[in-house]
Amino acid sequence: MTALTIDQIRDAIPHRDPFLWIDEVLEVTDKKIVARKVLSPDLDVFRGHYPHFPVLPGVLQCEACFQAGAILVSRLQSVGTGQVPVVTRINNVKFRHMLRPGDVLDIEVELTEVLQNTYFMTGKVSSAGKVAARLEFACTAATMEA
Repeated sequence: MTALTIDQIRDAIPHRDPFLWIDEVLEVTDKKIVARKVLSPDLDVFRGHYPHFPVLPGVLQCEACFQAGAILVSRLQSVGTGQVPVVTRINNVKFRHMLRPGDVLDIEVELTEVLQNTYFMTGKVSSAGKVAARLEFACTAATMEA
């Protein structure tokens, strides 16, 4: 069980503000990662989704899980220079609770299977003990092309 700083997170994945959806990693093992994101009221996404009733889009809840999964994968394999983690599949996505400015996201991702260079995972986003989203997804390392 290990915690990661924001610098270690940035070393693990290529995402940067304004599209970095992980603030801290509370714990990470070979099979599971627990991360957190604070939804600051001044996030740009809240200006347009929706201006008079700001809500975090479900796709960004998924993205937080994808980024947590990418951090987990980066610790399991040495992703080569010029490679980035990419999502290759999303299944059984369910949204159950709206997330609003000021909420703290608790992001949990578990590795369920590895087949060659593909990692299958389940993800859950919750806030204040309420599950906001659940999903299954897979990712792999892709070579960046110019």
